[in-house]
Amino acid sequence: MARSSRKTNTLATARRPQVRLPPLVPYGGAGLEPDGDYDGVRFEGTDLADGSGPGARFMDCALDGCVLDRTELGRARFIDSVLTGVRGVGTDLAGASLRDVEVVDARLGGVQLHGAVLERVLVRGGKIDYLNLRKARLKDVVFEGCVLSEPDFGDAQLTRVEFRDCVLRRVDFSSVRMDAVDLRAVAELDIARGVERLSGAVISPVQLMELAPAFAAQIGVRVEA
Repeated sequence: MARSSRKTNTLATARRPQVRLPPLVPYGGAGLEPDGDYDGVRFEGTDLADGSGPGARFMDCALDGCVLDRTELGRARFIDSVLTGVRGVGTDLAGASLRDVEVVDARLGGVQLHGAVLERVLVRGGKIDYLNLRKARLKDVVFEGCVLSEPDFGDAQLTRVEFRDCVLRRVDFSSVRMDAVDLRAVAELDIARGVERLSGAVISPVQLMELAPAFAAQIGVRVEA
């Protein structure tokens, strides 16, 4: 007799960053520098508004309570770093690279992360409005206990991305590509565009019922009593 086998489909979980900062040196500079190299530096309450540091590298750094209004950090690299309580509007991180990074209790608006690469990143707490992640690549990223208002994931690639106890308001998933994306623990899921791009994501039965009208509209089904 042939022996039957049962295949289990287990969702791959995101690998979280394990950041252990060494003893840090307080930042004593007058401002950011383009292509600057910051290694083992603590920025505490530093006002970096209107600063210009495109291409800068931050390794084993801590940014605590820093102001990032209109700060230019395009193509910057953050490695093994922790950003806590940062705040600002219009921060430019286009094309940046974040690897093994924790972002905790951020209060940001209009952050430009289009074309960025995020790997092993934890975003915990805080609120981010109008987050632009168009054409970004996210791998092993966890959004936990945060509020994302009108985030734009258009044409982004999401691999092993988890949303836990988050609020997603008016999220744009247009042309997104998903693989092992876990939306089951989202506290509030409001998809403005791209509901048809959820292939590769896992949702809960309750979320399926809530999204049923949007799914029906996508395939042209009329639902009438």
